[in-house]
Amino acid sequence: MIISYSKIIEGASFSPLSQTEVSYQAQQLICLDDSGYIAHVIEPSDSDYASVKQTAQANDTLTTLRPNQYLLPGFIDLHVHAPQWPNAGLALDRPLNEWLDTYTFPLEAKYQDLDFAKSVYNNLVQELLANGTTTVLYFGTIHNAANLELAKACIQHGQRGFIGKVAMDNPDQTPDYYQDASAQVAVDQTEQFIQQLGELNQTTNLKQTPVITPRFVPSCTPDSLRGLGDLARKYDLPVQSHCSESDWESGYALEHYHMRDAEVLDHYGLLTDKAVMAHGTKLTDHDYQLFKKQGVAVAHCPISNVYFGNAVLPVKRVLAHQVKIGLGTDISGGYSPSLYQNMRQAVMSSRMLQDGVDNQLPADKRGVADSAISVKTAFYLATRGGAESLHLQTGKIAEGYLADMQVVSLQNDFQTKTSDNIFEKLMYQTSKADIDQVYVQGERVK
Repeated sequence: MIISYSKIIEGASFSPLSQTEVSYQAQQLICLDDSGYIAHVIEPSDSDYASVKQTAQANDTLTTLRPNQYLLPGFIDLHVHAPQWPNAGLALDRPLNEWLDTYTFPLEAKYQDLDFAKSVYNNLVQELLANGTTTVLYFGTIHNAANLELAKACIQHGQRGFIGKVAMDNPDQTPDYYQDASAQVAVDQTEQFIQQLGELNQTTNLKQTPVITPRFVPSCTPDSLRGLGDLARKYDLPVQSHCSESDWESGYALEHYHMRDAEVLDHYGLLTDKAVMAHGTKLTDHDYQLFKKQGVAVAHCPISNVYFGNAVLPVKRVLAHQVKIGLGTDISGGYSPSLYQNMRQAVMSSRMLQDGVDNQLPADKRGVADSAISVKTAFYLATRGGAESLHLQTGKIAEGYLADMQVVSLQNDFQTKTSDNIFEKLMYQTSKADIDQVYVQGERVK
């Protein structure tokens, strides 16, 4: 009996095998089912290849890629400040606390205007999809109505969103025009958003996930951190925040709590196996051990870290501690919505960490040995690393995985076509213009 599939894509593919290996298939039939999963992967040597292809052609459900097109998993962005999209590329030369007070908080306060929120969020979601990003972990604002507009934009345009109402009630570290009125308000409004998003999800097959979102330790009082930890347990939801992001943020926790910020978040029940902590450039080996014990993931934001991180995240060390890790653009601390750009920066930053940057030091004292990662590791972070961080069965082209995929064209095609050469060209040269098709849960969204 010949099985009929909802869609079949015929062509070449790249998919992560491990943290350092990538699989290449020159020809396959990727067969999708009605629920948006990859139901079957058929090789040319399989006995049913010709019959399945013929049936798909007859049913007009076959898409055949061109010789210079390649199927990749969709990318997963673990850290986007959705309201900051209008500021992308602005004021990256300012210190983090000054950047927040002068540029970021005034912009985020504008999202009480729902027309403004709709305009920005529709543009942002489409831009990220066009860059091959199929799932995003979003910070919203303190405004639930605007956060719901972000969720509606994700549903309308076909992106899987994890969305958090930002909690920030500390009057010493947040402006009076943009803060939660109290810890109780921050917690109550977070719970309200959880319920509102649950109601919105009744209208769509592409569910959006609410996320417990203390902005970071300096922005929150102990009472709000405690209440948010209680909500994380009550609803068994993901948690997102910033952790050891910079000298200033790390120092704030030490000064005010006499603990590292990872310990503060853990004390209030916010380090769980569904938690994703952004940046982590100042994490210690003790922090890594805590993250591994609690199952916490790191969102590595290599472009943003150059400007605000005060250090290079040692990706190899994080992986060696068996801590989950994926990639984030950190719009607008990161100027680019492209995870391709962030993969490249992840590799470059790791090379600079290994080689060192102070030319006045001798070579054997200049860098941190064995820190460089390959672009294959960066690809893993953008796909499987992100999926594992969010407990999603995606990020890989294989049977039983969600059909979140992108079709990319290789334009500079003059060299010998070994699979490694093709892969490296795709990773280093792909731009938005080269991403021809994007699928989320089996539906074509670009």
